[in-house]
Amino acid sequence: MTPEQSYREYVGGNLDRLRRTAFLLCGDWHTADDLVSTVLVKLYRHWKRANGVEHLDAYVRRMLMRAWLDERRRPWRRETATAALPEPVATPGPDADRRLAVLSLLAELPPRRRAVLVLRYFCDLSVEETAEAMGCSEGTVKSQTARALDSLRADLSEGEALWI
Repeated sequence: MTPEQSYREYVGGNLDRLRRTAFLLCGDWHTADDLVSTVLVKLYRHWKRANGVEHLDAYVRRMLMRAWLDERRRPWRRETATAALPEPVATPGPDADRRLAVLSLLAELPPRRRAVLVLRYFCDLSVEETAEAMGCSEGTVKSQTARALDSLRADLSEGEALWI
């Protein structure tokens, strides 16, 4: 199999998961698509090296997280939204209110805490794997997770569950 074929096979099998992970990190589908595109271009450029990595999914997740953190530092991300919407808002379904509430709470978290929650609970990584992906200690992952969950619990109404 040629390197290009193996790259296409990997991307084809993991694109949806990468998009969902990117969305949970940034909270916007358009930005998530941009992040995934950026990461996939970088991955293609370095595919020979990346293909030899033992845990390719972890390698790509780390690339995605770093791309999102880099994107958050860009000056045009400091723009403010307007009060008037350009188009009418779609009517949410019965479970959409809870999802929107959790996503808005995730959006209020600092980037590293949000990244810890996404890696730990959406990507189902262990503390050790999350620490490796974020380039920090296991204690930092544990403390950031605890603080992020405390923040979410404080903002959730009683009886509300953290299910997306």
